[in-house]
Amino acid sequence: MKFLSNPLFLRAALVLVAAALAFILGLRLIRRMKRSLDEESTIDHDSPSLEQLPLHTYHAVIQQLKQQKHELQSAQQAERRRAKTSENISTAILSNLSSGVLFFTTRGLVRQANAAARNILGFASPLGMSVAELFRDASLRGRDARQQTLAAGVESALRERVSSRRMEAHYLTPSGEERILDVTLTAVQSPTGEILGSACLINDQTELARIRRQQELRGELSAEMALELRNSLATISGYAQQLAASRDHELARQLAADIAAEAAHLDHTIGGFLAAAKAKAAAET
Repeated sequence: MKFLSNPLFLRAALVLVAAALAFILGLRLIRRMKRSLDEESTIDHDSPSLEQLPLHTYHAVIQQLKQQKHELQSAQQAERRRAKTSENISTAILSNLSSGVLFFTTRGLVRQANAAARNILGFASPLGMSVAELFRDASLRGRDARQQTLAAGVESALRERVSSRRMEAHYLTPSGEERILDVTLTAVQSPTGEILGSACLINDQTELARIRRQQELRGELSAEMALELRNSLATISGYAQQLAASRDHELARQLAADIAAEAAHLDHTIGGFLAAAKAKAAAET
């Protein structure tokens, strides 16, 4: 047991124990460090780092904005297609209407006119014309005649922004054709209620007015004819009564002659009326 008391042996033993402890501690420290590095590596793979996080978010936002821009462009294109289709349908409807349609701005200028309006008014292109230039000296008929001219009536309706007004007027085209126009003005409002102008519906009533006038003339002729018949029949009846009561042969002969003359006059009147009616019927066909 002498070596236990030997200082060299004790020192060597202490150094060996210290080395063993250091080795064990080092090994445990290395394992802990490895475990920590493995955990950090896992975190790095699962989520971006603090430096990478803003860039990742930026790219995501940019991608979302691009998607929204694409969707917006698609919606705008679809809306433009729908608007174009609606405009084409409206144009087709207006162009095929037999009634004339004009649109006046609040300043009284023609902004739109369909083919029927151009044909009725006799202008190749009334766009940009004022109310006074378009209707010139066209005079109103009926109860609106106090306003003197159609242009004055339309300008008054535009100025007062009335919701609706109807007028009838005598109109003379640039080529000199006389026409009877039925004009209806209707205010056009935006979705917000603002007055954008007035739509003007024009109907050519010339043929209808001519037919009405013919009917009135026929009515006058019929009344005149009835009066002629009544007078002739009354005259013949009076002569007949005198003839029945008379015993004078000479007076009877005179009354008979008067009756024959009145009958001839009645036949002539009826024949003239029938000939006039036949001539009018032939002219109409």
